[in-house]
Formats: sequence, C-alpha cells, structure tokens
Amino acid sequence: MSGTYTQLHYHIVFSTKNRSAYITPELEAKLNPYIGGIIRGEGGHLIAIGGMPDHLHLLCDLPAKYSLSDILRKIKSNSSHWVHLNFPQLKNFKW
Repeated sequence: MSGTYTQLHYHIVFSTKNRSAYITPELEAKLNPYIGGIIRGEGGHLIAIGGMPDHLHLLCDLPAKYSLSDILRKIKSNSSHWVHLNFPQLKNFKW
C-alpha cells in the first residue's frame, strides 16, 4: 500500500464552568451551528451536537493532523468569545 488512511470519530462531552445552566434553547440554536463552523474550519465534520443546559455532546470526525486538545481549546475559546459578543447578558459564561 502506498498511502495511509486515518478516520477518527470522537464523542466529546464538556460542561459549562461549575455546571451552570447557561445553554438556553435560544443560545443552543445559534451556538451549535457556530461550533460546527469551527470544526469545519479545522477540516473536521460535525455529525451531531446536542446536550443539556449545562453541557454539550459532540460527535465529530477530526483530522489526525491536530491533537484533540488543540481542537478543543479552539472550540471552547472561540465559542466563549462568540457567546460574550452575541449574548452580553451571559457575561459570566465559561466552559
């Protein structure tokens, strides 16, 4: 064989800081597509996303060229910044 093929599927779960119930239906409707865009921007594919008011579940394919910790750092930092800009009433939102 002349090449290598890698397919990595991840089920990722992370919660809001102190498990605070920040993720309202209104926020979720806009946050989930935003997170999908972050994953696509890194060359991945978001298969499913969902969760509860205090945590998210992601099922995604991610490229092997990045470490999982690097992708998660990007998802969490970019999405937190986005929430603070678009939902100023959630100024204490943190992952």
